Amino acid sequence: MKKKSIVAAGVLLASFSFLPLGSQSALSPFTSEEALQTGAAGSRTAATGLAFQEFRRGVQAYYKGSFNDSILEFEKALSYLPSENIILDWLGKAYYRSGIEGTALQHWQYAANSGYGGLLLQNRIEIVRERRINDNAYDIPVRYTEAGSFPGQNGETMVFSQPVSVLPNSDGTAWILAYGSNELVRIDVNGYVITRTGGPLNGFDRPLDMLKTYDGSILVSESAGDRISMFDKDGRHIKTFGSKGIGVGNMVGPQFMAQDADGNIYVTDFGNARVDVFDKDGTGLFYFGRRTVDFDGFKAPSGIAYAAGSIFVADAVTGAVYRFDTAGNYLGLLCREKTFVHPEAMKLWGNYLILCDSNKVYSVDVVTGEVYENANTGNAPSRLTCAVPDVNGNVLAADIVTNEVYVLSKMAELIGGLFVQIEKVVADQFPKVILEVKVENRRRQSIVGLKDVNFFVTENKAAVMDLSYDGAAFVNDTADITLLIDRTASSRYNEAMESAVREIAKAMDGKGTMRIISAGTVPVLEYSGSPRYCEQFSISALKNPVSPYCKLDSAFRLAANGLINAEKKRAIVLIGEGSVSPDAFTNYGLSDIAAYLNNNSVALSFVSLTQEALANELEYLIGNTDGYDYYVYRSLGLSGVVQDILDIPSGMYRLSYTSSLLTEYGQAYLPVEVEAYLMNRSGRDETGYFAPLQ
Repeated sequence: MKKKSIVAAGVLLASFSFLPLGSQSALSPFTSEEALQTGAAGSRTAATGLAFQEFRRGVQAYYKGSFNDSILEFEKALSYLPSENIILDWLGKAYYRSGIEGTALQHWQYAANSGYGGLLLQNRIEIVRERRINDNAYDIPVRYTEAGSFPGQNGETMVFSQPVSVLPNSDGTAWILAYGSNELVRIDVNGYVITRTGGPLNGFDRPLDMLKTYDGSILVSESAGDRISMFDKDGRHIKTFGSKGIGVGNMVGPQFMAQDADGNIYVTDFGNARVDVFDKDGTGLFYFGRRTVDFDGFKAPSGIAYAAGSIFVADAVTGAVYRFDTAGNYLGLLCREKTFVHPEAMKLWGNYLILCDSNKVYSVDVVTGEVYENANTGNAPSRLTCAVPDVNGNVLAADIVTNEVYVLSKMAELIGGLFVQIEKVVADQFPKVILEVKVENRRRQSIVGLKDVNFFVTENKAAVMDLSYDGAAFVNDTADITLLIDRTASSRYNEAMESAVREIAKAMDGKGTMRIISAGTVPVLEYSGSPRYCEQFSISALKNPVSPYCKLDSAFRLAANGLINAEKKRAIVLIGEGSVSPDAFTNYGLSDIAAYLNNNSVALSFVSLTQEALANELEYLIGNTDGYDYYVYRSLGLSGVVQDILDIPSGMYRLSYTSSLLTEYGQAYLPVEVEAYLMNRSGRDETGYFAPLQ
């Protein structure tokens, strides 16, 4: 009886799937010879019908974030149709999201060798392969070229006049400080003005530089006003500090600014030829830079930056860059005299200082002092006063002479374009279709700040109806965080560990979901819910016992699994001593774990209970994923961990439209294509989905 029911089910499936050739092409995306073979009655083979059903289940599992299940379904479908290219493509995508990029590349290459996918698939293979080789090379200085610009004059309309400083934001917007029009202007990635402010109640008095402090405030130096004005993140004036004079807390012609790890503010004082130092509240502390036994004194201090525990100051007359400690003691030269002609703003850029000098942009190694030329505006009249990296991997440079802000990009990015991925299709309410689209550059950096004008959606190459831009993850103020507690940590750090968990939980302010996983011989999910309940966390509540071994690879996978369908801003925070067990990464390799986190937009940070050096494995993972390294008792505390996670760029966008395709009762594979544009770059992806069965 049981055998008879199985046969009957097979007949039912065959009768549903075996349609005439013309009808089947509307349902199935398969094009291989096996799929096109027909029986005596002109119907498809049983293998085609079985493969189609497995393929459909695999697509649905993929969009639910169940990548292991989707791999199994696609493997089954491939067993029926071994040379079907679209199954190979989807199987590759499932392996890619699972972090197994090598296998994904193999399947994509098999499909590409058969002529499938065209330039779109070839570009995907090239980008993923390049990332696997060059992921550690982000900070190597390279040449930049102009990708576009934001002009100060748009026809008869003046947008701003004489830009002198640029301050990028984590949402892709940027503040432009205009020396000529005495204002602060905020623009989006397309150059549209969002807001503008004229400064304090009595207006700006020749503003020159901007600095974003650790608490998110914006400082503006006013060279003719001899003061520093403070604004909130939206450009609203808070207060002003400093005054004209020669004493502590006084200035004459303040120019460029920097902030150290303790929050102290350093301002180059052109009139007094020194550096003035204020605390984070604006109270004058001291000044330095006068002539001493081992230092000749500043002639015209200009650009200033804090990096690697030191203060670096450029001099516009000597053309040198000097190094000081945070107390103002001279430590020596970083760049000798006459290295630069007329250096101006100097900003931190990874392990380098980015510095403007007349018509050129340089990067300077903070350790060796080596100088690299990144960009040159040519022989036309030009004076670059400030250059700074933005969140999208570009460099924004203000030119006070041409009245423009240049957008400088790597040539490889301009040629290769954007990497666009349709990560999820939700068709539960068909014909309304929701897309989640991820936009990155070739170096895995998220492209944020895109608007509806930056997207074009089609189905079967025809523009969709009722396209709506529903939102972007970069504006989210909620994050899901999984705390990974290393159970090999000594009991003498219990108090520090409890303090770390409580402080991070409190900083979440009741928003999002907090998960706690104890990582021992076997990882255990200890808690999942509101962070409020973790504000009184106790280490004694953990069920997983202390262990001499910690399977970090399994713990990372478990933590990431729980974040696949979580908030778009999500992160794992490992809390431990910074060492790893000998067998910590025997099940999954470091590159596979890093890929799994990156391909699913999961950041990884580390809170160290000691001040010892991190294990090489942890350094690799943190260095190759978004995230930061913190000491549990750092002076700024751990409340900033949550804000740092919220500030991590997220290039995920949500679009929706009304489909005009026929579903064939939910059996048709429905195609959709998305293109994203930004200035001179673009990218494209195409995929398919199934509407609900009817």
